[in-house]
Amino acid sequence: MFRKYPLFVFLLLLTLETASAKVVECRVLTEGTQLCNPYSKKLIRAKEVTYENDRKKLIVAKTLPVPPKKPSPPRPSMEDMIEKYVKIEDSMRFRGSGISPLQEEAKKEEAKKEEIYSRMEIIKRKRQELFDKMKKAKEEREKEEKRQEALRLAEEKKQKALEAEEKKRLKALKQKEEQRKQYGVYQVQKGDSLSRIAAKFNVGTKALKTLNELKDVSTLRVGKKLLIPLSRKRVDAIVKAEVIVEKGDSLSSIAKDFNLSTKEIIALNGLKKNTAIRIGQKIRLPLPHAVKKKRFAKIKKRKKRNRSKLIRPFGKRKLRVTATAYSSHGRQTDKTPFLAAWNNRLRPGMKVIAVSRDMLTKYGMRNGTKVRIAGLSGIYRVRDKMNKRYKKRIDIYMGVDRRRALRWGRRSVVIYW
Repeated sequence: MFRKYPLFVFLLLLTLETASAKVVECRVLTEGTQLCNPYSKKLIRAKEVTYENDRKKLIVAKTLPVPPKKPSPPRPSMEDMIEKYVKIEDSMRFRGSGISPLQEEAKKEEAKKEEIYSRMEIIKRKRQELFDKMKKAKEEREKEEKRQEALRLAEEKKQKALEAEEKKRLKALKQKEEQRKQYGVYQVQKGDSLSRIAAKFNVGTKALKTLNELKDVSTLRVGKKLLIPLSRKRVDAIVKAEVIVEKGDSLSSIAKDFNLSTKEIIALNGLKKNTAIRIGQKIRLPLPHAVKKKRFAKIKKRKKRNRSKLIRPFGKRKLRVTATAYSSHGRQTDKTPFLAAWNNRLRPGMKVIAVSRDMLTKYGMRNGTKVRIAGLSGIYRVRDKMNKRYKKRIDIYMGVDRRRALRWGRRSVVIYW
């Protein structure tokens, strides 16, 4: 039977042997324990075990934690395993049987040379780095010097420009001061205003205000001296209303210079018409601010009388029209230059006008109407009529004097009828 089931007998003996030994669970280990159950879930190690008096109960005084699981070492790569376990040796074919002392000495010399060469390379590299650093510092210094030079030149240029501008300003001020010295001076009198003074010397009010630096006209007071943008000689002549005759002067030149009439100068100074003037002679000027009104009352009255003759009203109606002139020429009339409308015959020297059609229909004129033209002497008669395209217009007959007609041109006049 034992020969027939040997495995069974072996297992039975093993089971009896283990049953005879005292087996405890590995969770509880006490002193004297030699065997435990290896299939325990938790390992508990007790230092002290006590029992109660009445009941035999296992009491664990102190337990220790299960030691931590050690991490598994990393798996080495193939390259690491080859480097660690595979040893590659030189081929005997090229190595020879062995290394001689000379070769060993040469190898040491070569190693020394390589070391020296490497040190020299390091020195060269450091030297090159130092050289590059110095070069960079030099370039930066040169760049900074150039920038400083450019700033200096710009500052010098700006300073020169300011100096030139200052010189120009001083020169302008000097010229202005010299010009001011050449200007005449007028002292403000009672009743004067800036506009009256400007009219007296025939200058602009704004120019006078700017020259004297007047911000407010209220600063103009009696006794204040004003600069006049005229020569001193002319200002004195206008203020005194007299001029001293110099070489080359004549009554007509003096009158033209002061915008006066020669007749007025002759009348004021009591001179005859063809009287010659001499150098150094004082000629009084009939300026408005210096001449009394009574002295020229007769002259003004005479002028007014002559003017009233020219523009004296005539008839009951008056109208401002455009006046042109024409003559008896084919280009200005037609094939019959001496034959007007209504079969009127024209002769040079006749005072005849042609009127526009609206003057006949709208304003009541007809053939033979007497008309007076302001600015022309005599009475004109309506003897011709103009083209339909003209409105409020008259055409004055100048005979055969074509030049006189062209010289008349076109004017605005007032007519009375």
